[in-house]
Amino acid sequence: MRKKSGINPALESAIAKLLKDVMDDPAASLTDKSRVIDRALKLEAIRLKATSEDWGSGFLDGDEDES
Repeated sequence: MRKKSGINPALESAIAKLLKDVMDDPAASLTDKSRVIDRALKLEAIRLKATSEDWGSGFLDGDEDES
């Protein structure tokens, strides 16, 4: 059985909830908010790479010697 590619929907939901909760919390520090934003941005970058059809295709393009 082939593993389903893509991002786990539960992970996406958890990060979205964490982002909303931390941003709505007046007691959350700027550091806490920055960390959650960073996680959300990293998730978005991974999502974009996962949906890009040519991402990673240059690894075996045959231009380099295979010694």
